[in-house]
Amino acid sequence: MSSGPNGLSVPPESLRKRLRPCPRYGWLCEVSFLAHVNISESYQNLWKGLSGDPFKIRIGERDFVYLIEALTKHALGQGGFSGPIGGRYRADATAWAAIALSAAGARADLIESARSRLAANQSEDGRVSLSQEYPQVFWPSPLAAIAWKGSQAYHSHQSRAITFLLSTTGEHYEKKRDDPIGHDPSIKGWPWIAETHSWVEPTSFVLLALETTGSGDHVRAQEARSMLLDRQLEHGGWNYGNTRIFDQPLRPMPLSTGLALCALAGRVQREAVEKSLFYLIMSMNQIRTPLSLGWGILGLSAWGERPADVEYSVERCFQRQKVYGPYETQTLGLLVASLLGREGLPGLIRTQ
Repeated sequence: MSSGPNGLSVPPESLRKRLRPCPRYGWLCEVSFLAHVNISESYQNLWKGLSGDPFKIRIGERDFVYLIEALTKHALGQGGFSGPIGGRYRADATAWAAIALSAAGARADLIESARSRLAANQSEDGRVSLSQEYPQVFWPSPLAAIAWKGSQAYHSHQSRAITFLLSTTGEHYEKKRDDPIGHDPSIKGWPWIAETHSWVEPTSFVLLALETTGSGDHVRAQEARSMLLDRQLEHGGWNYGNTRIFDQPLRPMPLSTGLALCALAGRVQREAVEKSLFYLIMSMNQIRTPLSLGWGILGLSAWGERPADVEYSVERCFQRQKVYGPYETQTLGLLVASLLGREGLPGLIRTQ
């Protein structure tokens, strides 16, 4: 093999169609892996010479009108957003709509409508539940806190939500010797539903909300980051929040991994999540579903590994609605965030 840029050996021409160069991990046998790593200009020039220009982007970074138009169709006349078109009000859908529209700088009227509806449905203790019928399902609270960012009119609502979250935790206990689970159940995070165990995704959402409001150094945030690292799988990545069952290792999921990486960005050393980054980079080429794609993009972007073909991947994912039906508001909002969040969700929130 001859020597290429940065001393990387270049394989014979007969193999180049099946390999992709990566500055961090070398030549990899993935058909379109190259589009999923941040590569140097020398590598880009190298690959253009081999197989044309795979970096041509079909839609520009700011050409996301199609996503915004789809999102606004979910707005409710009485304020807020539904999940599916024509559905009932949902707090998480409303928060995601506000986050996405604010990031896009579009439809200030709908942003205000969303924030107002979230405030109207906030409980006295500060929680924002999925619906008023189920106050114990308070996991949308951190999303609401993020949605209120940048609005002085809703600062008090945001503060109440954060106060509630800092005073709330999941059910935890000391691990027993014969416990079938692999993680440490004593490290506190946040649950989906009151009086249940803490899991990766709701804990990650709360950590993002705490960073948004300047509470990232709080002792609860520090413990929650320890919880996420404890729940990280041995070979990289996260799932819903357990590592082993009856001594059998469990598998990671791109959605959970991307979200956890967003929550940990800027707070832990890269070495602590290197295996998870590698897992997610290697998985992106196979991801077609919107939630895994969106969080995969945001998680890698938060660590400086933003995929090179984000716009194409998002558009391709959007077009899959023709086969599988329309996406809900939460999904569309996530896709907007992934398209605009060049530094991941934390970076996108900071700029609002």
